Amino acid sequence: MGRHAALFVVRATTGNRLPLDFSVASLRIVDFVIDGLRKAGAAQEETPRRTLLGLGAYVGEVLVRRAGAVWVDFDTEERAYFRQPVGVRMPDGRSWNPLGKVVNRYDMGPEESLQTFYLLLHGRRLSEAVGSRHRDG
Repeated sequence: MGRHAALFVVRATTGNRLPLDFSVASLRIVDFVIDGLRKAGAAQEETPRRTLLGLGAYVGEVLVRRAGAVWVDFDTEERAYFRQPVGVRMPDGRSWNPLGKVVNRYDMGPEESLQTFYLLLHGRRLSEAVGSRHRDG
């Protein structure tokens, strides 16, 4: 999924100035992009699932790079619960579903902010949790 996230960033940033740099602050940009997709999707009545998958991989990779998570294949129970085949596991052992969080943000709107999700996330490495507030907002 990390490679998928990197390829998504290349595609999404080629020819435009989206600052997708895997920082915590860049999750505000992801929220903004999803808001745009929601407006366009409402007009077209179609969900941009491929783009949402790329954004979900990106959010998961932010968790990997900034919070100490690792990508994991979900077991049968987790797949049923999260409705996704992969997710991330935090240093404290908790599993999270960034792909599903992005879909929720698309479906439910601003109250499902991805930046807020990260800032309230349980299980981050303490050094990253404290340090990211100073570096990334």
